Amino acid sequence: MSADSSVSVPPARLSATQVLVCGAAVVTLSMGIRHGFGLWLQPITQDMGWTRENFAFALAIQNLAWGLFGIFAGMAADRFGAFRVLLAGSLLYALGLAGMALSPTPFIFMLTAGLMIGAAQAGSTYAIVYGVIGRQIPAERRSWAMGVAAAAGSFGQFLMVPVEGWLIGGVGWQSALLVLGAAALLIMPLALFLREPGFKGGAAPRREQTIGQALREAFSYRSFQLLMAGYFVCGFQVVFIGVHMPSYLKDHGLSPQVASYALAIIGLFNVIGTYAAGALGQRLAKRHILSFIYLARSVAIVVFLWAPLTPTSVYIFAAVMGVLWLSTVPPTNAVLAQIFGVAHMSMLGGFVFFSHQIGSFLGVWLGGYLYDRTGSYDIVWYIAIALGVFAALVNLPVRESAIVRGPQRVGAAA
Repeated sequence: MSADSSVSVPPARLSATQVLVCGAAVVTLSMGIRHGFGLWLQPITQDMGWTRENFAFALAIQNLAWGLFGIFAGMAADRFGAFRVLLAGSLLYALGLAGMALSPTPFIFMLTAGLMIGAAQAGSTYAIVYGVIGRQIPAERRSWAMGVAAAAGSFGQFLMVPVEGWLIGGVGWQSALLVLGAAALLIMPLALFLREPGFKGGAAPRREQTIGQALREAFSYRSFQLLMAGYFVCGFQVVFIGVHMPSYLKDHGLSPQVASYALAIIGLFNVIGTYAAGALGQRLAKRHILSFIYLARSVAIVVFLWAPLTPTSVYIFAAVMGVLWLSTVPPTNAVLAQIFGVAHMSMLGGFVFFSHQIGSFLGVWLGGYLYDRTGSYDIVWYIAIALGVFAALVNLPVRESAIVRGPQRVGAAA
């Protein structure tokens, strides 16, 4: 018996094209908006008289809230379907962006830019969309499909970051956030096309495991623990770079346009990297793909810090990091489905992503904290290098075969 058959949902109830197009559009909007938040660091702190740590702590809370709420959003999506969760995520995103624009104090900013937007991202990004893909796309195409969705998020960064930079320069940082809030509402009509027939009437498909059984099984399984450790590193590296690199470059005399172009280049090359990781995951061991990605990130950071800092070196670094940026997402989630099946995929993906977001919290907060105290980002760069080597090593022992439940290899087709 396979894990997919135990869910009692026939494969591909929704058209694969419909799932990929609408899921990719949702991820493009939700991830595209968030990737540009680093562009607001200096305008907000300078205009409001706040420290970089004030801003960084709010975004650290955002990442932590995203991970924490992601667990419950995943449970809700597994129980009620992705449609309702996406509606709530879209509305929270719009309200959070409006609140971010109008926050009068760092505490209110933490509640809106931090907690509210973090909860919104939990209900509108990868874990929710990947749950639909896992349930609706056949197992033999799942890694590729996840790569397509991840590539869409990367295209959102390429598309949205320059637009956000242009909006800040053209209408001011507050109005720019209000415009993005309106854009976040577009997730609602897209969610209509991701309504899964198996969840009609609020009834979840039949499962052979309860939530508690699934969690006990996953957390006692060594490979699940190793995947969580690696994903922690992923969060630390990408969020530190995404939020603090614009200010790092400006501190070294480069223009704000260089940072905007660099973040856009990361998004563009991430389209290539995430799609390639998903496609390669159909043919190569995913643990080897993950180990290579983490080690290559550390090498890229070392070279970036060693080389003279010029616009050209920044763009080269951005292109290399772009290929490696979110390319961890498809193989990590595909391994989860391969080991445990798809019945509780959104929830288990939420727990792994929570580990990612703990890393994100530390990466973005330490960046602001250590900068305010040392006047430099050097220590955090060095930590990111060491963690990349650690993640490369811990992913090597991951077992990708389906977990054994009793006398049968449940999940073999997953």
